[in-house]
Amino acid sequence: MPKKQSNKTNHLHPLWSVHQGKGPMFATALHAGHDIRDEMARILAIDETTRLREEDPYTDVLTNVVENRIIPLHSRFEVDLNRPRDEAVYLDPEDAWGLKVWQKKPNKQMVARSLQEFDQFYAQTKLLLQGLKLEYGHFVVFDLHSYNYRRGGPDSSPDDPQQNPDINVGTGTMDRQKWAPVIDRFIHDLRLFDYAGSHLDVRENIKFKGRQFATWVHSHFPDSGCVLSIELKKIFMDEWTGELDPKKLQGLFYALKSTLPGIAQELQRQ
Repeated sequence: MPKKQSNKTNHLHPLWSVHQGKGPMFATALHAGHDIRDEMARILAIDETTRLREEDPYTDVLTNVVENRIIPLHSRFEVDLNRPRDEAVYLDPEDAWGLKVWQKKPNKQMVARSLQEFDQFYAQTKLLLQGLKLEYGHFVVFDLHSYNYRRGGPDSSPDDPQQNPDINVGTGTMDRQKWAPVIDRFIHDLRLFDYAGSHLDVRENIKFKGRQFATWVHSHFPDSGCVLSIELKKIFMDEWTGELDPKKLQGLFYALKSTLPGIAQELQRQ
């Protein structure tokens, strides 16, 4: 049975959950968390609905396609694990798409505690990935995110589909040539999947190329780690109300799962 762990400190609820099992695949959903520790929650200005819209709800469910995963439980508005450390706490509106996050800015001690979470997360993730490297030689990470595509408002038309694929695969932080067989097979198999009688629009580096997490993995594991930064258009939910379409989410789950045999084949050739 996969092992489950959690991280907590004396003054915080659990920060993430860890699940360990078999295979060279690993997944995370860095922005799925919604918890805010009490001292930060008390000074929030952003409302619950807006905060949820800028998080990535349900992406944690999709990490279940593999056995090895780490799932942050706290919101990106407490600390953003996908930004460089010196940008990981949103202090000004320009850090958060023009949103006013705070009634008053967190003080230095609060920021330090948030950055401690950042450091702990990366330290634990490093240990987990080192274990996969030692056991399998190579590993592939699903770095799962979602993005809004109706930013004009709840009654607005969808944003231009030419610039907003159903799935954007970010590969801009790696040696593309080294990992081309894995990347190309992943995209190929996703496009082949029968998604509710149709096929997903899957393209590479259209909106997102990957950021801090992928950069960090590729710098620490340049010869063994391949991070696929997967941005899912929120076709599985209403980004304004938060309402989920379970069948569409399930379809994306099985689409991702369908890529695992091909990735395993390509890893064996590495």
